[in-house]
Amino acid sequence: MRKRLSLSALLGAAVLAVSAVATSPAAAAAPEEAATQSTAGGTQLTDVLPAPVEVKPNGHTKFWLTPLSRIHTQPGSKEAKQVGDYLAGLLRPATGYPLKVSSGPSWIPGISLLLGGADKRIGDQGYQLDSNLTGVTIRANSAAGLFNGVQSLRQLFGAKIEADTPQRTAWSVAGGRIVDYPRFGYRGAFLDLARHFHTPDEIRTYIDEIAQYKINYLHLHLTDDQGWRIQIDSWPKLTTVGGGPGTGVDGVGAGFLTKADYAALNKYAAERQITIVPEIDMPGHTNAAQSTYAELNCDGVAPAPRTDIEVGYSSLCIDDELTYKFVEDVIRELAAMTPGPYLHIGGDEAHATTDEDFKKFMERVIPMTAKYGKKPFGWHEIAKANSPATTTPQYWWSTPDGDAAVAEAVKRGSKVLVSPANKAYLDMKYDENTKLGLKWAGYIEVKTAYEWDPGTFVPGVPESSVLGVEAPLWSETLRNIEDIEFMAFPRLTAIAELGWSPQAKHDWENYRDRLAKQGPRLSAQGIDFYRSPQIDWK
Repeated sequence: MRKRLSLSALLGAAVLAVSAVATSPAAAAAPEEAATQSTAGGTQLTDVLPAPVEVKPNGHTKFWLTPLSRIHTQPGSKEAKQVGDYLAGLLRPATGYPLKVSSGPSWIPGISLLLGGADKRIGDQGYQLDSNLTGVTIRANSAAGLFNGVQSLRQLFGAKIEADTPQRTAWSVAGGRIVDYPRFGYRGAFLDLARHFHTPDEIRTYIDEIAQYKINYLHLHLTDDQGWRIQIDSWPKLTTVGGGPGTGVDGVGAGFLTKADYAALNKYAAERQITIVPEIDMPGHTNAAQSTYAELNCDGVAPAPRTDIEVGYSSLCIDDELTYKFVEDVIRELAAMTPGPYLHIGGDEAHATTDEDFKKFMERVIPMTAKYGKKPFGWHEIAKANSPATTTPQYWWSTPDGDAAVAEAVKRGSKVLVSPANKAYLDMKYDENTKLGLKWAGYIEVKTAYEWDPGTFVPGVPESSVLGVEAPLWSETLRNIEDIEFMAFPRLTAIAELGWSPQAKHDWENYRDRLAKQGPRLSAQGIDFYRSPQIDWK
């Protein structure tokens, strides 16, 4: 029978391991080099972004990660093991440590990911993080909560943890406790594939980048006037023609997701606790489909493909039964390949459709989503169709007057997703010198993106009726992942904080300081972010 070592002996072994790292050739460099490379510590619990609900630092202790450390996960939980493997994948490249993931107990200080036993306030997505000499323990009620705790822990290791090769440093986490949970359950990012197709690899990169700030939904805009980007077997030319060569703004955005591509993206996102929300925009924004299939037009004549950025000119034929066969085919196939609960059916800028026809169309189409097991989302114009309480309008206008139909939908029991164009649209230019983006909703600097309240922004929509926030990124001027990153970061972190942190924690100067400390992290990740002059980047 093995002799059990005392805790003091084991802690001593851990300290020796830390000393070995600190006295390695990397740390034994010139004194001035050692001063900057001896530890990756210095990040405080209060530096986390989005701001946690409650932080209790303990300056008398800290956790040291060593080559002997392991990641312990909840016994019997595949979900906790998956989060543990994800964490190990984050930490191994920069540390060079093996960081074995196991569910068995260990007496060596390490990182524990456990289900249950946390502060009762944390709910389904929150977590409790405790750090001291004996280890870091993250407790949550679900894998999503563990994953969110891991994102905070990732920041606490410092920016060097983002390196993809071993760094000359020792790794520590400040001591204390974080109790944290989201203000809103839905915190979304949005990517437009229709105006310019973005490849699965680019989408996966964006998923990884948004996950670190506790974004948990990715809304994919799959169809519009300029292109159709999702495979539909019953209407095969939608992708080969509607998403084929010459499609997209300026005719340079061709491409589409196969069903296999889409399934793989959903799996990848789910492993990062992100749910994909697919959108098929209708009855307007449909020129890509109507130019591909002439029978979808009232006169039976296919319009020319469009590669400009105008809106509001297209409409499906509301009184033609073929329209509803087409729509149901698309909804049925898309619902079958979408594991998430939501399906977005558009509804915005249907200027070529009369209000009467719009209502007639939506009264037939909204029930189709429920028929195939999904909850309907739509841009907030959908509310004028007397949408049922199960429908979520996504408010995108920037006017302060709100929308009477949305207020009525709230009275019927609908929740509202808040995405005001003049605050949350990431495709708006930062200022007049920004080369990418548009400016119809105004310039949006980082402070503008941060200083508003989703709980009070829409008249007639109290905070109790806000599902969450989402940051749309339309692709008229985007061409690659670098363009996506430049327009999204750092403003996406502002929307993430508005969605996660309690209103009482929203403070521009405090956020500005914490965002500045994210600069080295974004740089280490290779993210081409906008270095706003409003931020004193570290």
